Order: sequence, then structure tokens, then C-alpha cells
Amino acid sequence: MSAISMILVVIVAFFAGMEGILDEFQIHQPLVSCTLIGLATGNVLPCIMLGGSLQMIALGWSNIGAAVAPDAALASVASAIILSQGGQGVKGVGTAIAVAVPLAVAGLFLTMIARTLAVPIIHIMDGAAEDGNYRKIEVWQIIAICMQGLRIALPAAALLIIPSAAVRSFLGSMPSWLTDGMTIGGGMVVAVGYAMVINMMASREVWPFFIIGFVIAAISDLTLIALGALGISFGLIYLQLKNNSGNGGNDGNGGNNTGDPLDDILNDY
Repeated sequence: MSAISMILVVIVAFFAGMEGILDEFQIHQPLVSCTLIGLATGNVLPCIMLGGSLQMIALGWSNIGAAVAPDAALASVASAIILSQGGQGVKGVGTAIAVAVPLAVAGLFLTMIARTLAVPIIHIMDGAAEDGNYRKIEVWQIIAICMQGLRIALPAAALLIIPSAAVRSFLGSMPSWLTDGMTIGGGMVVAVGYAMVINMMASREVWPFFIIGFVIAAISDLTLIALGALGISFGLIYLQLKNNSGNGGNDGNGGNNTGDPLDDILNDY
């Protein structure tokens, strides 16, 4: 891996770590971060497949009360780096998925350290607020966010230091029963994400688009860009039909008869 690629990977990891807290541009999402690392390392297709699979797993990760979800940013960044250095291409996606799960749990330890260090920073900012020093508050805010970026950038840099030959040798030395088992296990976890998506979109208005998607997926000549364009087009068609049916059948009530109770609640809200 060239020096420029390493720098770009570290930059992506840094922004992914910050986005894990900010949630503004969603760079920490596996589909985005893995794709960016794939572009930086020249392994676009395997990293996109890895990001899509990890995104399905991350759908079930959420913070509940004081319980913090596994770190999707570290899982996606580290697994994409291992996949790129392993040189196995698409064949290594299953192994990278299986490696990502324990990495996500390990990321909780780094999150704990970062959040512990954030406590004295908050006290410093409280003192600056009492003194009316807004500049000091802004500086410590930037320092705290950069600390979250380093939480992912430093492990990414450490992985990049490991020679690619050593990573390939390690992956090649793994027995077939272990790699096949990791691939099967990773696929089973991804299936849970697909089930969650189906459960969220299980309404009479969306099921036809779901069936059409399976039919279109069988056409191998379509590129990812073409599939994305079709998905956007279907989404716009659905929104237009929904608005038309709502305006025509509910006397301007905003379409509260969609067949989905959660959608009705959100529309009323």
C-alpha cells in the first residue's frame, strides 16, 4: 500500500471516528467508510460488498440507556483495512465480516476511554462558561471531537504498519474449516439485518417494490449505478403516489391512511 493510500485511509478513519459522535454526515456508517477505504486502497468492489454486509449487521446496533452499542466505525474501518491488505478480494469478504464483529466489541473499550477523558473536558468547559470565555469552550469542543477521531485513526494507523505480506500469510494459514465457518456465521448475522429491513418495510404499499427488486437483481448486466438510479426512481414514484392518494382520499389530511400504523403516527406528528 502506497504512502498516499495510507494517509487517505487514516483521514477516513479520523472522520469516521468523529462522525460516530456527531452523526452529521454518516461517514461512520459501514457502507460509507468501507467504500471510502476501498477507493483509497484500490479495492472498491470488495470493500463495497463488505460495507453493505456490515451495514445490515449494524442496523440492529443501537444505544439503549447507558448500554453503548458496538463500535460500527472501528469495525468497518479495521475490517476494510484487513480486507485490503489481505489481497483476497471478494473471497475475503466473509472472513472480514467475521473479524469485524469482535473488533466492534473491542471498540467499546476505546469508547469507554474516550468518554472517561471527556468528563474532565466537560468540567473545563463548564468553568469557561462561568467565566464567559466562549473561545475556550470552542477550543475544548474541537479537542474533544478530535479525540473521538483519534479513537479510530490510531488503531487504523497501527493496522497499516503491519506489512501486507504478514496479513496475507496469516489469512492464508487459517484452515478452511475456520474460514468457511466464519463466512457462514457472518452470512447468518447479515440475514438478521435483512430481516429487520423486511420487517420495517412490511406494508402493502412497499411489498410490490420489494418483489420488483428481486426481479431486477437477476439482471446481471445492470451496474450498481443503474440499480441505485432505479431505487431512487422507485422511491420518488412511491412518494408521489402516496401524496396523490393522501390528497385525493383524505380531504387534505396529509395521507393518514397508509396501512402502516407507525407511518400514520409520524405523519400526524
